[in-house]
Amino acid sequence: MTSHYERIGGDAGVRALTERFYQLMDELPEAYGIRKLHAQDLAHSTQKLYEFLSGWMGGPQLYVEKHGHPMLRRRHLPFPIGEAERDQWLLCMRQALDDVVADAGLRQELYAAFAKVAEHMRNRAGAQPPHA
Repeated sequence: MTSHYERIGGDAGVRALTERFYQLMDELPEAYGIRKLHAQDLAHSTQKLYEFLSGWMGGPQLYVEKHGHPMLRRRHLPFPIGEAERDQWLLCMRQALDDVVADAGLRQELYAAFAKVAEHMRNRAGAQPPHA
């Protein structure tokens, strides 16, 4: 079975998705809530997400090699993540997927997986998870 990493185009595809995601977060007024949770310079966040997604999609385990186990929820606990932040993150990721990933099936698979991860990061009370 071909990995998501291979299907997105390997290193170049993961990097393009990550860069587009943070570009959108920086530009979309609707993403202000999550943008303000990040440093002014998004380069560090972009690099870390790129490294994480590389391994998460089935490619090289760049994040694990540099930083150890991702422990995503624990690493995100200091940040207030509720429904609004989850939805803003997913808005940016959906648009980045639409802009970067040509394969509609892959876009849908990745978005569904991102929606589960984004819901798992939520650490403030709220209603129901998003629909993929």
